[in-house]
Amino acid sequence: MGGGAKIPYPKHVWSPAGGWYSQPANWKGNTAVAGLVLFGLVGMAWTASANLEHRDKMPEPGRFFPSRYWSKQIIEHERKLKEGAADRPVEN
Repeated sequence: MGGGAKIPYPKHVWSPAGGWYSQPANWKGNTAVAGLVLFGLVGMAWTASANLEHRDKMPEPGRFFPSRYWSKQIIEHERKLKEGAADRPVEN
């Protein structure tokens, strides 16, 4: 019922993935390094994308969309809208 013993395998086989039942000693460190490199590459791509983003038509002021928080063009547009609203006199 237990399925038997572990399957015998040749000890001389080399595999780029580590072979059968592989558990490298430094897998945690390698995974952390790969994660940090990936995080850095995604961050650089995100920054480049945000800097290159251009909108011909600005979105409505109250509508939610994520790029409102990192697009320089939209941030400057909303800042101008707020400054314009502060300059206008309040009507009763």
